[in-house]
Amino acid sequence: MNVAAHAGEMRVNIGGEPGRDDYGLPPADVEIPDDARELDRDVQAYHRELRALRWRRRTRRLAGPLIRDGMVLPLLAGCLALTLLAGTLLTVFSGAQLTARSPVRPSRQLPDATVLVDGRSASSSSLHGSVLALVSRGCTCTHLRQLARQAAKATVKIYVVGGPGAQVMALIKRMGLRWAHAVEDTEQSLTRAYRQGSLTAVLVNDDGSIARVQADSRKGFQLASVMLTLRPHPGGTGAATVAAGPAGG
Repeated sequence: MNVAAHAGEMRVNIGGEPGRDDYGLPPADVEIPDDARELDRDVQAYHRELRALRWRRRTRRLAGPLIRDGMVLPLLAGCLALTLLAGTLLTVFSGAQLTARSPVRPSRQLPDATVLVDGRSASSSSLHGSVLALVSRGCTCTHLRQLARQAAKATVKIYVVGGPGAQVMALIKRMGLRWAHAVEDTEQSLTRAYRQGSLTAVLVNDDGSIARVQADSRKGFQLASVMLTLRPHPGGTGAATVAAGPAGG
């Protein structure tokens, strides 16, 4: 028999039993599916493993230089320093903005400036023992009548104060406040010192000191009891002249 002629050929034992391997390989349990679609899950799992392997390789490639050269700690320290710097700057600027937006603390004594009271020149410091109702231009002043009635009940004068062009007299007439006095704050000294909204009540003691400054709220004003303390005695300089003023509070 010519051995060279049969070189590279595989010998098969025709009489061998099924599942028997004549070549010394370990036994294998191979199942061939009837439908190739049954292998979809295995194929998907295989592709997932490939993607995970590629992701790990890219991660090692990017993070490798940092880890090898000891750059992780310096990088973290730099990030921490930037965070602290940003927090400090934010705190400083926020504090500055809050300071700029905070209302100026009201002066505790009436300023001495020239105003027009019912069209006549007077000093703002003469408006003591009274209630000042500071109004802005175009103010609807929903609770102005309520404030004026409380002043009338406490028998103290009420001055409706507005800056140039505020049309204070027209506002008083529109609301029927015949016992109120119109004040034009020509130098806007009272406005700058005390106004905190479209309508602000300033309660002034008989000595010219400020007893209370309160901006209008949705519930209006409840200042009748404080107004009673503005005059030291019934015949003081703050006594109000109430002409046809309502008695209700």
